[in-house]
Amino acid sequence: MPESSTKDRTKDRTRSYVLAGRPIEPPRLNAGLHLVATPIGNLRDITLRALETLAAADAIACEDSRVTRKLLDHYGIATPLTPYHEHNAAAARPKLLARLAAGEAIALVSDAGTPLVSDPGFKLVRAVCQAGLPVSAMPGPSAALAALAVAGLPTDRFFFEGFLPPKDGARRTRIAELSGIPATLILYESGPRIGRALHALAEGLGPRQAAVCRELTKLHEEIRRGDLAALAQAYDDESAGQPAEIRGEFAIVIAPPLADDGAPRAEEVDALLRRALRHASVKDAVSDVAAATGRPRREIYQRALALSDNQEAEDGAEQ
Repeated sequence: MPESSTKDRTKDRTRSYVLAGRPIEPPRLNAGLHLVATPIGNLRDITLRALETLAAADAIACEDSRVTRKLLDHYGIATPLTPYHEHNAAAARPKLLARLAAGEAIALVSDAGTPLVSDPGFKLVRAVCQAGLPVSAMPGPSAALAALAVAGLPTDRFFFEGFLPPKDGARRTRIAELSGIPATLILYESGPRIGRALHALAEGLGPRQAAVCRELTKLHEEIRRGDLAALAQAYDDESAGQPAEIRGEFAIVIAPPLADDGAPRAEEVDALLRRALRHASVKDAVSDVAAATGRPRREIYQRALALSDNQEAEDGAEQ
């Protein structure tokens, strides 16, 4: 290791984190770029490995130091921060590469969630890989996966879109492109644009079931489920009554497209039933899925019985 790098790594800095009021010294961190997932809201949603990595790193590359500092202060971590965001990435990337080449361990975080998902980290990771330097991931929170898990929609196949274009024409074009993807869609949106986005989605995708997830894991977490048109109406400032809250961060989860005859695909019905049956009786699961899909209760009931029989057969075969 170069002398300058060795000197940097032996600076008189406390490399520890605080858990339950007790300082803990992390194991030494290997040189390289470490991608660390951070909480999307609740600061307790962080892994022990993430804390060890943040405390042991030579530096943490972050989007907004004010946001990351709140997390570090909460866990008593004193690792220096260096900015890396869309506005300075071109200038900051060569400097980070030089530090990595000199043998340093650098953690990369986003403001919330898993790095590289809707942030500029991809170009840094690509450059580090091209330079033949190590890259490792500390998996953890993700707003997209959290929203998918609570939406009550099929999870076997999904497509993450991120943010839709802000301009109306480009947004409509992109929604038309998304309409034929045979998977559950996951999008991000900001509060001021959520109503317009939902109206555009309802117009472009039709009466699909969806879930709007606001402020996931935070104190005011809210999940609204329904068809796209009804959800759009709830966030319409010009509608009668009190519109839905638009403060905070949003994830939108949208059901896959219907079959050509307008009916839900069999696999979509089965996925909804499997999920409903984990938490409800057969009667309640059938009622919920029939309401969500518009299919006859008798048809849904027969599918529920078939799924239950298949599960019992599989359980018996394993014994």
